Amino acid sequence: MRQGFVTAVMDQYSFEEVVDFASENGFECIEVSCWPREKAERRYAGVTHIDVDELDNEYITHILKYCKKKKVEISALAYYPNVLEPDLEKRTQYIEHLKKVIVAAKKLNVNMVTTFIGRVPQLNVPENLKLAEKVWNPLLNFAENLGVRIAIENCPMLFTEDEWPGGKNIAISPAIWRQLFEKLKSPNLGLNYDPSHFIWQEIDYIKPVYEFKDKIFHVHYKDIKLNKNARSEVGVLATPLSYMTPRIPGHGDVDWGEYIAALLEVGYDGPACIEIEDKSFENSKEGIENALKISREYLKQFVAYPEKGV
Repeated sequence: MRQGFVTAVMDQYSFEEVVDFASENGFECIEVSCWPREKAERRYAGVTHIDVDELDNEYITHILKYCKKKKVEISALAYYPNVLEPDLEKRTQYIEHLKKVIVAAKKLNVNMVTTFIGRVPQLNVPENLKLAEKVWNPLLNFAENLGVRIAIENCPMLFTEDEWPGGKNIAISPAIWRQLFEKLKSPNLGLNYDPSHFIWQEIDYIKPVYEFKDKIFHVHYKDIKLNKNARSEVGVLATPLSYMTPRIPGHGDVDWGEYIAALLEVGYDGPACIEIEDKSFENSKEGIENALKISREYLKQFVAYPEKGV
């Protein structure tokens, strides 16, 4: 597995500074945020380390040469909107930008885009599946024609009051994945597998690794700490952030030895990127960098990382 991190947490860094940090600290790859340059609606969104609207030949050459010089690969281009957004004007904007990211992935020889399926929060699961089929089949045909794979993350996007009650992403469980992959039969559609989102949903995060091994295109390393005392007060129908907290790997409830062993057992050898959403480390650039360094050091006991500077 190629070890890396998601660049969204480094929103105050330039692309070159992100690559420099990765290179100097032994990371092999980065999942690069490619949002439009506009005001973000939520934390970790709106981060632009590669501007796909400005991707001319000179810019492409610079990115490729810089990554090659620093020996850091781009594992995927990342853009995580609600592609099934009920506001049709916004949905069109999201889809058009996602297409630009897909084209950019082709031009940069990355050939992988990480994103969400999306959801209309007010619609039930069958209605959203029907809508996903309508919206996503043309998008997947577009990606297939360019040889680009789409890796969808299993985050419910159900953390705050404005996302309640249905959330903004439907691809949240093995039961729904089976239905999605039946309706969206493209070989270019797969998973960006994040075990942390299964913790608070009380879903087994090991078993699906074996069932969906051929659909795992990309994986995240992020942890979740469940506060069962808080949950006993608010119940499972409360907003999840009222009883759980995102943490760096090793500071939460994911059994990383078991998870990584399962990935290795099924032969997964793709990108594995640390995703930092731990507010304990976000007060400064030093804190963010320490979060990535600590996570990398912790995960070394389960999987080999290259030595620093290599």
